Amino acid sequence: MSTHEHAGQKVHLDADLPAESSSGPMANRGQQTQRTASDLPQDALIIIPVRSLVLFPGLVMPITVGREGSIAAAQEAARSERQIGVLLQREPDVALPEAKDLYEIGTAGSVLRYITTPDGAHHMICQGEQRFRVLEFLPGFPFLAARVERLSDPQSEQDAQEIEARMLQLKDKLRQIISLMPQAPDELNSVVDNMMSASTLADLTAGLLDLKAGDKQGVLETLPLPARLAMVTSLVARRAEVLRLRREIDTQTSERLTDRQREMLLREQLQTIQQQLGEGERANDDVHRIEEAIEKAGMPAEVESHALKELRRLERMPEAAGEYSVVLTYLEWLTELPWSAATEDRIDIAEARRILDEDHFGLDKVKRRIVEYLAVHKLNPDGKSPILCFAGPPGVGKTSLGQSIAKATGRKFVRVSLGGVHDEAEIRGHRRTYMGALPGNIIQGMRKAGTRNCVMMLDEIDKLGSGVHGDPSAALLEVLDPEQNGTFRDNYLAVPFDLSRVMFIATANMLDTIPGPLRDRMEIISLPGYTEEEKAQIARRYIVGRQLAANGITAQQCELSDAALHGLIAHYTREAGVRNLEREIGSVVRHAAVRIAEGSAQHVRIDEADLSAILGPSRFESEVAMRAGIPGVATGLAWTPVGGDILFIEASRSPGQGKLVLTGQLGDVMKESTQAALSLLRARAARYGIDANVFDKSDIHVHVPAGATPKDGPSAGVAMFIALMSLAIDKPVRSDCAMTGEISLRGLVLPVGGIKEKVLAALRAGIKTVLLPARNKHDLEDIPESARNRLQFIWLETIDDAIRVAVPDAAQMPAAASA
Repeated sequence: MSTHEHAGQKVHLDADLPAESSSGPMANRGQQTQRTASDLPQDALIIIPVRSLVLFPGLVMPITVGREGSIAAAQEAARSERQIGVLLQREPDVALPEAKDLYEIGTAGSVLRYITTPDGAHHMICQGEQRFRVLEFLPGFPFLAARVERLSDPQSEQDAQEIEARMLQLKDKLRQIISLMPQAPDELNSVVDNMMSASTLADLTAGLLDLKAGDKQGVLETLPLPARLAMVTSLVARRAEVLRLRREIDTQTSERLTDRQREMLLREQLQTIQQQLGEGERANDDVHRIEEAIEKAGMPAEVESHALKELRRLERMPEAAGEYSVVLTYLEWLTELPWSAATEDRIDIAEARRILDEDHFGLDKVKRRIVEYLAVHKLNPDGKSPILCFAGPPGVGKTSLGQSIAKATGRKFVRVSLGGVHDEAEIRGHRRTYMGALPGNIIQGMRKAGTRNCVMMLDEIDKLGSGVHGDPSAALLEVLDPEQNGTFRDNYLAVPFDLSRVMFIATANMLDTIPGPLRDRMEIISLPGYTEEEKAQIARRYIVGRQLAANGITAQQCELSDAALHGLIAHYTREAGVRNLEREIGSVVRHAAVRIAEGSAQHVRIDEADLSAILGPSRFESEVAMRAGIPGVATGLAWTPVGGDILFIEASRSPGQGKLVLTGQLGDVMKESTQAALSLLRARAARYGIDANVFDKSDIHVHVPAGATPKDGPSAGVAMFIALMSLAIDKPVRSDCAMTGEISLRGLVLPVGGIKEKVLAALRAGIKTVLLPARNKHDLEDIPESARNRLQFIWLETIDDAIRVAVPDAAQMPAAASA
């Protein structure tokens, strides 16, 4: 209960702030008319607004006034012996309240005493008498004045029994509060028992109870007595619960202090014994250091309890014991983990876009997804972090993208390499029963990051192994599940650690080796290879400057022309990424560095004509030109883990008995695709003007060069058929076109995957026309516009569409024309 002045109790309230300047609106009103209380109607009151005080009928309390209008009102009321009306402000910060800033219902009261202290403060002691409602404010007075309606307590005979019951309930709650108050006088219970007026009991209880001003105003505005008693009873019950909890906390604190004193005494005795034995000084230093670290670590209650239990074990353990160092190392790991430390996310979408564009050229789809993540995180900071997986060939910037994400979000970046990991303990940690046990790579990465909301890159997730020590990919299932990683349990720690705030980013070259359940937990974002123009831009923007700085020369000393860069890309590298391109640029820059260092040149400019003298002859030539004009040879398109590539299908015929020979280390699916192509060609021999007997009297050999490389998949079906068709009619296939697509025995061309990688490979190889399944048209938007503009796309519904384009001479044959 508060200490309001009632029945001999003292109160201190700051109802008003110090006086405002006399130039305020309230002062102006008084200066204009100078009307006094004698001009007020009988039903009007002098109004005094207060900030955090509610006066109840029957309650006596002091009010300190400081604003000029309030002082004028108080002095006029004391001089004229008129009642005042005390109204609570809706917003305490309003310096000069108007009518709209005040509640409508207040309490009329008499000024028992008005005091001015030597320091200039004005005080008055008021006694509340009756509720009122403001009807209208009266202008022209140097203080607030208003016509009011006096309010009485509405009561009916039907309410009598309910009022009596609620009075008894309120008195019971008051007795509970009195019993919980420290050193409460016994007379308080008698005062409560002798209180016979329900209205007085409710008002005095609300006025004396330590409540917010808004709650007290709510009681004041509740006129029906049963409802008012119910509201006050609820407030008293809530206050009683607070006092009960406070007493329990005090009791627990007292008991804890008693246990702490006993523990300190025993610890001092133990320290004395250890000093007599010549040991323990260093151990005590370790204990104190770990204890301070536990207090600062911000651990969850469960983890902190476990850490303190281990610390007590360490304290009782001799320093020479073998387990001492094990427990000490374990506690150091616990205290060094970021249980509560977090970096503040920098959610600036425009700045994030600028950083991503500055660090990486192209990759629009990936950048858009990152910006989406930042936007969602800004609108919902407590949401689950996504698990992204960047899949693509080597050298396209997967790892550096993770660093850019960390830079764009302002988070710490940590990289965990998973290539070759074959032990589950490297993910989940070893149990402490083993010598040299350590936490897994995930927890080690968290300690290295030092923050619980870092960006953690799981590099080469597709190269996880498995063996007799378990399956690491199975251990990652919990790590990469947003619904489970909030309670990730490392075997070494043996306590849950929250990984839900970590932004995990995985990288992979191919998805086939990632187990299905693990792949299902990640959002796959494909990063295909770059076009020649994109490589040139990346080289100009990033690689050249990096290599110049690495070799100690400046851009003024060495210059690479655009033609030289395009020459390096076209004739000295053949890759989806830019890793080999960076090596070749480094070789060219080092050649310039030698000339500058020996003093033979001050400025070196490298043009395309200089490349052969520096790097030797061109390493890559157009195989398409080498194989042009040969019947039985078709150019297919293939997808590989390192990007797309062109694939030559060679078919030859020799006298025999109709056998089909397949070489080139083909997989089962590719062999079946070749057999399907041959069956389709034999079925349509008459349609294409082919002698059916040629298949029975000849052996057909289909070979796919680069025989050391395994090949499989159905997407070479169209190329297989065109090669066999070209062989059968002895007409060459166009050398400037390449094709991909699966065929059916009905002659339909079915969709395949990896369209973007295959199209870019065709562009690198000098292909002009690309034949694609018509059902892959939706993949065209993934291909860069610069590549689309340089290629002609033919969409295939059936194999006849491919024949008309790839083997134009076939259309001149009579059977084919009739078809």
